[in-house]
Amino acid sequence: MSQTLINPLELEKLLAISCGITTDSGDDRFKAILTQLLGDVCRTIDKFDVTDEEFWQAVNYLNVLGERKEVALLAAGLGLEHFLDMRADAKAEAEGTAGGTPRTIEGPLYVANAPLAEGYTRMDDGTDEGEPMWLYGRVTDPQGNPVAGAVVDIWHANTLGNYSFFDRSQSEYNLRRRIKTGADGCYAVRSILPSGYGCPPDGPTQALLNQLGRHGNRPAHIHFFVSAPGCKHLTTQINLNGDLWLWDDFAFATREELIADPVSVTDKALARERDMPSPHTEVKFDFQLVPSKESREQEKIKRERVLG
Repeated sequence: MSQTLINPLELEKLLAISCGITTDSGDDRFKAILTQLLGDVCRTIDKFDVTDEEFWQAVNYLNVLGERKEVALLAAGLGLEHFLDMRADAKAEAEGTAGGTPRTIEGPLYVANAPLAEGYTRMDDGTDEGEPMWLYGRVTDPQGNPVAGAVVDIWHANTLGNYSFFDRSQSEYNLRRRIKTGADGCYAVRSILPSGYGCPPDGPTQALLNQLGRHGNRPAHIHFFVSAPGCKHLTTQINLNGDLWLWDDFAFATREELIADPVSVTDKALARERDMPSPHTEVKFDFQLVPSKESREQEKIKRERVLG
């Protein structure tokens, strides 16, 4: 059923009072945003004749969503986090500041303060018998010059699709590291090939996706923060080519420019040079940072994160 029963003027009066429009105190921008948001909710209830029971089911759902700490996961699954990237890309294009490695979503599983190394480090603790991976590349400016002192912050899942800290069976900071580039702008890590994952099957995010007829799967991917003085902070992730879910990521994070090709390395001399087993898988990805116009652009956005 689609109908409208409420007088628009009566709704406007209710919103003006509930959102503080009739008072002089408070934050005007916040009031305007909340008025728009609540008005859209009220008009949706009216238009679709949402029942009281359906309304309270929705309220209960939000309670469960918060209790399970899946709000950020649902934001990704509904495309809201990707929408922020779409707007940021459009703004950069309009301002003439587009360029560099494309951004994409952060996701909800970052943990701050991972161990910091110079140039190279090992990310895995050796307990996961996954495919050994050599991940490496360079950080450059738009002219191709190396960016020394850039911090490449990397995190990814294990072969079961689980992340340390959230998966208590893993050691602290397993598959989480920060690497500072040297004069050549290079970084390299030894790790294992990650697996994709799905939303918790018993969780509220998957329950909502089920109602939409959607899956909750992500392809294998590796997350990055890349930062350097004078450069815009980059939040991105790369996908591994050949994954079943590569172009059907429930979180909308896949971008053509962010797909890396895993390569099997059988050269024993190269493996010895890297202190890697032979064979192993090589993943190469270079990052290009662009200059920042304001100091705030050099920092990652403020949001609630786990502090390790």
